Amino acid sequence: MTHLFSFPNPVNEISARIVAGGVVILGLATIVSQQPWLLLALAYGFVARVLTGPKLSPLGLLATRVLAPRLPFDPRLVPGPPKRFAQGIGAAVTISASVLHFAFGLSAWAYALIVLLVCFALLESVFGLCVGCRIFALLMRLNVIPAEVCLECQDISMRRQPVSTR
Repeated sequence: MTHLFSFPNPVNEISARIVAGGVVILGLATIVSQQPWLLLALAYGFVARVLTGPKLSPLGLLATRVLAPRLPFDPRLVPGPPKRFAQGIGAAVTISASVLHFAFGLSAWAYALIVLLVCFALLESVFGLCVGCRIFALLMRLNVIPAEVCLECQDISMRRQPVSTR
C-alpha cells in the first residue's frame, strides 16, 4: 500500500517529461495571457508533486495514468529523489512568483521567474535534461545531500543498464 505523502522511487522518466511539457504549456499560458491566477495553479501542481508524487497533481495523474501508458515507449525508470528535488525547485520558483505578484505587485519579476521555469521545463520535456536533477547530483558530490538519500544516485553500478534494441 502506498501512502498519500510519498514520492515514487523509481520514476518513469517518460511521465516526468510529459509533466514537464505540461508545465511548459501552463507556464506559457500564464505569461501570454497575463492571468496571474495561473501562478497559483502552477504552484499547487509543484507542491502537490513534491508532497505526493502524482497522486494529488492533475498534471501528474494525466501523465502517469493516461498519457504515458498510451505511448509506444517502454518505461524508463530513473531514481525518484532527484526528480522530487527538481519538483521542489519548481515549487520554490512558483511560490516565489506568486508572492512577488500577489503580495508585492511585482508582476514583471513574477513572470521573469516563470520564463526561467519554462526554459528548464522545456529542457526536461524535449531533451530529457533535468536541471534540478543535475543540481541534486552536484549537491551529492559536495556531500550536502547524504548518500543515503539516493543510493542509486551515489553508486552508478546500481543503475539500470540500457536494453539493446537489436
